[in-house]
Amino acid sequence: MSAATDTVVPEAPVITAAGYWTGVLKRFSRDPVAVTCAVIVLLLILSAVFAPYLGLDDPYKASMIKRLKPIGYPGFPLGTDEQGRDMLSRLIYGGRLTLFVGLVPVVLAFFIGSAFGLVAGYAGGRINALIMRTVDVFFAFPSVLLAIAISSALGAGIVNSLVSLTIVFIPPIARVAESATASVRALDYIDAARASGGGALTIIRVHIIGNVLGPIFVYATSLTSVCMILAAGLSFLGIGVRPPEPEWGLMLNTLRTAIYVNPWVAALPGLMIFITSLCLNLLSDGLRSAMNVKD
Repeated sequence: MSAATDTVVPEAPVITAAGYWTGVLKRFSRDPVAVTCAVIVLLLILSAVFAPYLGLDDPYKASMIKRLKPIGYPGFPLGTDEQGRDMLSRLIYGGRLTLFVGLVPVVLAFFIGSAFGLVAGYAGGRINALIMRTVDVFFAFPSVLLAIAISSALGAGIVNSLVSLTIVFIPPIARVAESATASVRALDYIDAARASGGGALTIIRVHIIGNVLGPIFVYATSLTSVCMILAAGLSFLGIGVRPPEPEWGLMLNTLRTAIYVNPWVAALPGLMIFITSLCLNLLSDGLRSAMNVKD
């Protein structure tokens, strides 16, 4: 028997989807900053979701004799606001609206913008020009001014805030999706799939989506903190969530007159916005590194 016959050629390892996400999870778990931020964000979400079961005071109950009590006041660990309402309760309940208005527009924009970007990137030609030139129109306006203009036109309210913020974030996600799809579309295996008779929808569903979803998802997560800040800004300007709903941006607006009387209590909603947006940004960076997504 020859030496060539005895030699065993090892097979190339097959990387499955499960193996890929296992690797992502392992790399993510080695990043202590990202893991810490993920825990903080998870705790904020859980506290907001289960707020009615935490035994908190009524966030709408006012008391004029307990107005602007300092942090550590008996019965009110974080003090009270300008109407004597419990700040701890309002901050936790306010997280429900703030996180909801910060997450939902990004999720909606992720699906809508990705669809537009996939179609534009794969089709090319006139379809690409039509979609992307329409997207470019929205890039002519700063996101803050665009959100304010749309919200002002639609009027105050949670639904109108969701609509305006979704419109703001569709163009950047569509741009990233189009760029990623155009890069994958130029690869040889896409030409082979097309030559073998695969239809456009089949090629997009089987060969393209899986390869472009990672960069789009990571970019969308980086927009969550921006969306939350914009939503808080709309409420601060009076064109977002309406009183007396507890929402961090709205709480900043109503407490601004108390900044000289009780500055620490007045700064609490802004501190919550800062901590949450910082954790979301660092979490996005951790996901980017774990998924090996290149800018």
